[in-house]
Amino acid sequence: MGTINRLEAGEWDYLTKHFRICESPPSNSAVSIPSADLLDEEKCAAYLDQLTGVLQSPSRMVTASMFSKRYAFLTVMPGLYAMTMYNKGIDLSIGSSHLETSPDRKSWLSHIRLGRLHVSLPAAGKRSEWRDRIANSLFAEHLAPIWRSVSKVANVPMPILWENTAVRLFSLYEKRMEAEAGGEARSRMQEDFEYLIGKAPASLFGETRNPFGRFYGGSRAVSASKPSVRIRKTCCYYYQVSTDREYCTVCPKLHYAKDGRS
Repeated sequence: MGTINRLEAGEWDYLTKHFRICESPPSNSAVSIPSADLLDEEKCAAYLDQLTGVLQSPSRMVTASMFSKRYAFLTVMPGLYAMTMYNKGIDLSIGSSHLETSPDRKSWLSHIRLGRLHVSLPAAGKRSEWRDRIANSLFAEHLAPIWRSVSKVANVPMPILWENTAVRLFSLYEKRMEAEAGGEARSRMQEDFEYLIGKAPASLFGETRNPFGRFYGGSRAVSASKPSVRIRKTCCYYYQVSTDREYCTVCPKLHYAKDGRS
């Protein structure tokens, strides 16, 4: 087991500011829910239907996709950032997590609250095993069961939920960490990213194959004046809730149409 430690004040401040994670008892808000309740089909469906009204979404399926993007942000981003940048593990297990949802559409899923902040360090020479435990807790034991529940009650394909997760992971390592990491953190960044998107066994994600590698394709230029981007494999339905009904710049529907494909 890893050595028990704590986050420094500056580290915790960074996580709370950028990833909206906090530690405190859950509120009594009518739009808040223990993460584990999302495994209950009736509670999961009721929660998504509540969000459907908040988002003015046309269907539970569209709502589920939007929810998964935000939920992945609230869990994957702080968990993996701490693991790679600080070399510290945060307990983001499903049983310790609680959603705090704001009725404000602009911040409709504002925080994830932890019942307690438990932090671990890798034991000497055992970082790989420690990293596997973090990934297993975050993905196989937390996100994968929720995605299966959401997929079932909202009839949203699992690949969409996993690509929504992958987009968060790619952005975290390729943009945020790429801009911030130096020294040992940069070495960990490169090693952890390569491991998570290709080398990590499917069992760590609760799937039959690694769910991220399939979405890590090559980039392409969308215009002569903009840098290349990675086109999604699935559509997340964002255009159905956007105020202008426009597609994301990386939406496959947009680019298939330009290429003359259906």
